[in-house]
Amino acid sequence: MTEDTRTRRRPAVSAADKLHRRDEIVAAAKKAFARNGFHATTIADIAKGAGLAYGSVYHYFDSKEDLFHALISAEEYALRTHLAVAREATGARPHQSWASLRATVQATFEFFEIDAATAKLVFRDAYALGESFERHLVEISQRFVDDIEARIVAAQAQGEVIPVSSRMAAYSMSALVGQLAHRRLIIDDGVTAAELADFVVLLVLNGLRPRDS
Repeated sequence: MTEDTRTRRRPAVSAADKLHRRDEIVAAAKKAFARNGFHATTIADIAKGAGLAYGSVYHYFDSKEDLFHALISAEEYALRTHLAVAREATGARPHQSWASLRATVQATFEFFEIDAATAKLVFRDAYALGESFERHLVEISQRFVDDIEARIVAAQAQGEVIPVSSRMAAYSMSALVGQLAHRRLIIDDGVTAAELADFVVLLVLNGLRPRDS
């Protein structure tokens, strides 16, 4: 039997197997990037972590940068799924309840607290890797800002908060959450995610309430 015949008869890899292998590579990359940082991590490190030959990684990703983008996208999906579950658990309609927004903030802190590797990728590496990665993170934060703004707009329509720029108010709250989440990565203030969520929401509410309320 010739080499060509053996190659032709080799079982094809299914789409499910390819997806599973791709996920294994992303998981290995997450560990390597979180441990060593983006620049110090090599494709060989990632391949070893996934139990693959060096060249196999390039069957799924064009470059280390391409792999990092895929990893950040996967973590965004995990985060948004986590937040959606937290909002659903409140039983409140999204954007119509401060309880729903508070649950979102608390879940954000909890997500990064539980998964320190993701927190390192987002707060330590991605913003330092250049414009392309920064744009990717901005797109992620924009969706979080959109969620906050929707709640503020609804509250303004009900007269609960003053008619300031809802976008700027949402950006301010998002920035505060991001800064506090970053701080929790490097400093233990002895404050729980629930307590911190209460603080953030109350701080924003107190700043936005009409003066005569």
